[in-house]
Amino acid sequence: MNIFKTLRGWTASEQIGLLFFIVFGLLALASMLATVMSLKAETEHQLGRVERFKRVLRDSWVWVSVFWFAWIAGAFVSMLLFGLLSFYALREFITLSHTRRGDHRSLILAFFIVLPLQYYLVGTRQFDLFSVFVPVYVFFAIPVISALANDPERFLERNAKIQWGIMVCVYGLSHAPALLLLDFPGYAQRGAFLLFLLVFVVQTCMLVQAYVARHRQLPAVAPAISTSFSWGAAGAGVLVGSLCGALLYWITPFKAGQAFGMSFIACAAGMFGHFVMKALKRDAGVQSAWHAEGHMVTGAVGLLDRIAALSFAAPVFFHSVRWYFELQL
Repeated sequence: MNIFKTLRGWTASEQIGLLFFIVFGLLALASMLATVMSLKAETEHQLGRVERFKRVLRDSWVWVSVFWFAWIAGAFVSMLLFGLLSFYALREFITLSHTRRGDHRSLILAFFIVLPLQYYLVGTRQFDLFSVFVPVYVFFAIPVISALANDPERFLERNAKIQWGIMVCVYGLSHAPALLLLDFPGYAQRGAFLLFLLVFVVQTCMLVQAYVARHRQLPAVAPAISTSFSWGAAGAGVLVGSLCGALLYWITPFKAGQAFGMSFIACAAGMFGHFVMKALKRDAGVQSAWHAEGHMVTGAVGLLDRIAALSFAAPVFFHSVRWYFELQL
């Protein structure tokens, strides 16, 4: 425990340097392992499982790079970065959804009013309003705008898809940079470590889940949605991610037990969120990645695959931290 006390006493720059040395080293080792696994794969089925593991690994590289950029750029640039991620993710989601001419006004509202206003509320620390802006005000505004377009065909389905897209791609993802602005007593200017903890434990969870699914023939929970999602693999991913969070308590304002609990909540939310997004993919007719079958379905690069777990985990983690520690913002 003395080593953790020593690490907790380091400056933020020293801690971030050590963290990225560890994280990039682990990702490099995992990448080499994935390469060896692909060379040893003997069947198409085995190769497919390896490719799924490598896809999750690539997502981890992306999110670690995003966090690094967010750290060095500051809160304002981080808001812009996540705002752009939300924009392109929402674009990808809407492209896969059935929309009509009558939805154009609602889509303009979503992209050019709701999205920037949500991130403005985050950036100005109006957390009470930003927490209810989308699920309350936007939830009711979208169908009103659509109804004024005088197009009732598949009205409920079309509006539900737009609302889902906003919730996942804008509301959920906007909670990630909001972590940068949480203010703990005695923990000023270190909110980026909370974002790091969230990204690290969720991506660790997803990597472990993919690895276990690759090596263990476990019964799938819902094979029509995902042949790789099983309770055993999911449990292993959540447990390992939570333990990693506990080991990283020294970069957070949490104690080890609190870090484990918060990481467990984030990993579980991210795991189930990724599973739900797979169901949405199947409904849209995409059988693997959002950019399946070797060509672009959406004009993007599978961004929804990359944000799925974080979009579900970020709001659950953010509000759990805020409520448990009774942070007054």
